[in-house]
Amino acid sequence: MLKPTLAAFSLLLCLTAHAELPPAYRVTVQTENFPPFNMADNAKNFAYENNISGINTEIVQEMFRRAEVPYDMALRFPWSRIYDQTLEKADHALFSTTFTEARKPLFKWVGPLAGTGWVLLARPGSDLRLGSLAEAANYKIGAYKNDAVSQYLEGQGLEPINALQDSKNLDKLLKVEIDLWATTDPVGPYLAKQEGVTGLATALRFNDAELFLAFNLDTPDEVIQRLQAALDAMKADGTVEQIKARYL
Repeated sequence: MLKPTLAAFSLLLCLTAHAELPPAYRVTVQTENFPPFNMADNAKNFAYENNISGINTEIVQEMFRRAEVPYDMALRFPWSRIYDQTLEKADHALFSTTFTEARKPLFKWVGPLAGTGWVLLARPGSDLRLGSLAEAANYKIGAYKNDAVSQYLEGQGLEPINALQDSKNLDKLLKVEIDLWATTDPVGPYLAKQEGVTGLATALRFNDAELFLAFNLDTPDEVIQRLQAALDAMKADGTVEQIKARYL
C-alpha cells in the first residue's frame, strides 16, 4: 500500500499532468468591445492582446497562462462576423459569449466568466414600466445584431431593430428613433456613462444570463478541460474577484 504522503503526491501528479496538444497548436481567441468585460484601450474596433482590457479579458488571459495553452487574442468588429468564424473555424474561441440553450450544442464552453442581466432601457426620466415582454411588442426596440439578447427577443416573436454596434442604440434612444434599448446590464449603463448619459430607466429586466468563453466544436477536449480547471482554480483562490474589483 502506498504511504499517505506518496499517495497524495501521486494524486497531485495526476491532477497536474496534461495530455500533449498537437505540435504548434494555437487557439485564435476573439472578442469585441463589450465594456466593462472586454474593450479596446484606444476605444477602436480593432486591437491586439496587449491593448485589450476588461474583466473577462484579464480572466481569459490568466486562464490561458495557467493552462499552458498557446493563443493569440484580437478584438474585432462586428460581433456577427467573429461569431460566425468561431462556428466555422477549428480552434477559434469567442468571449464574452452569453450561454443559451439554443447555443449550447453549437460550441464547447468554458465558464462562466461572469453574470449579467438582460434589460429594456428607456430614456432618462421615463416612467415607462412593463410587466412582461409581451407588452414590449407595442414599442420600437433597438438591439445588437446577433447578440444573445436580440436572438432571444426574436425567438419570443418580437422584431427588434438591430444595430451593428450596441452603442448606436443609445443615440437612437435619445433621438426617439426607438422607444426601448434591449441590452445587457451592466454593459448598457456603462456605455451610456462613457457618453455622459446617466439615469436610464429600466422598463423591464427579463432575464439573467452568464458569459462564457465559447469554442469551435473541433477544439480538443484537452484544451477545454485545462482551461476550465484553470478558471475553477482562479475562482477558488480569489483571483476572479480581485480582477472584478478593479473595474466595478
